[in-house]
Amino acid sequence: MDFVRYADLAASLVNCPVDTHEDLAAYLQRRQWLLRQVEERDLAPVRRLRRELRPVFEASDAGDEAEVVSHVNALLEKYPVSPHIAGHDSETWHLHVAERGSTVAALITAECVMGLAMLVVDFGATRLGVCSSRHCTNVFVDTSPNSSRRYCSDRCSSRANVAAYRARQRAETRV
Repeated sequence: MDFVRYADLAASLVNCPVDTHEDLAAYLQRRQWLLRQVEERDLAPVRRLRRELRPVFEASDAGDEAEVVSHVNALLEKYPVSPHIAGHDSETWHLHVAERGSTVAALITAECVMGLAMLVVDFGATRLGVCSSRHCTNVFVDTSPNSSRRYCSDRCSSRANVAAYRARQRAETRV
């Protein structure tokens, strides 16, 4: 089971508005099998989870490991995850984090919470961040080898670098 991918799903959820059924469909666009199972009752719990995940990223971005662990533990307590082994033969055994027949909201919650918990345990509590671009509030999972990621995307990084370059150019022109 790729828990980093699940942590990425948590970041994607925080970055994606889920105010409408269409928003939730956009979040699930790469998971068509799950999209077909969405019900109206999934929207409110996913929206609540989205609000509850952001403080984890903010605490990690601030370097407050104890706060990250506290937030993740609170999520694990509120949303207990019951992983189980699934597969079709001895070559394909893998973990599932929600029981078959669970609601879409329950599955998303289990994936996000378990993904963040395992990321904190495997990579450390400061591997989550908030984009450093002053025009962006997106969050991200930092899996870089030296834990140096500062932006949510190449686009934000490029914009920040171009803005800094232009500011240096203007400063040099004034001198």
